Amino acid sequence: MITAIVLIHTAADRIPETAQAIADIEGVSEVYSCAGDVDLIAILRVAGHEDLASIIPAKISKVPGVLDTDTHIAFRSYSSADTESAFEIGIDGD
Repeated sequence: MITAIVLIHTAADRIPETAQAIADIEGVSEVYSCAGDVDLIAILRVAGHEDLASIIPAKISKVPGVLDTDTHIAFRSYSSADTESAFEIGIDGD
């Protein structure tokens, strides 16, 4: 499974409609509106790199209101749940 984080600049007056249209695309698992340098952040989870090529330039970039995208590929995921479970390996509750 490949995870990609796509930073999206949109037309300011179309953020809600643009976000929903992107969220409806297969392979897009989440879309966040945010403050800062970008308007939306989309999280994609796909089987292969070729799937990214068919989603980002072919679909996300063509959604009305999308002005620009910047894609980042995740190598590894970290979370507090992962860290806690790693320390529980081999520990008995007895």
